[in-house]
Amino acid sequence: MIGGRIKSLRIKKGYSINELSEKAEVSKSYLSYIERGIQENPSLQVLSRIARTLDANLEDLLEENKEQITDLSKLDEEWVSLVKEAIGQGITKEDFTYYLEFIKFKKMDGGKA
Repeated sequence: MIGGRIKSLRIKKGYSINELSEKAEVSKSYLSYIERGIQENPSLQVLSRIARTLDANLEDLLEENKEQITDLSKLDEEWVSLVKEAIGQGITKEDFTYYLEFIKFKKMDGGKA
């Protein structure tokens, strides 16, 4: 959720919601709606101002699960098994990349494609 990532970055920066609102030139109420998930689709202009103020980039705000797995040694056995099976079935890195892009597209499209 974009709002959760914004709130997390705001807190790491030590900004109150008022401070971020003023610095990013976004109303406090609108920023609060974003953080609480009430406003789920803020414009790219608003997100750009927020990201710039937080010394982040749009990808930091938009990418889900970016920080979820940073240490591959903590990858659970089921994932390891799935990757090994995929390799055993002859799936290449290029194939895997294609599948990931397709899944991202399906999620953005709401599964309509």
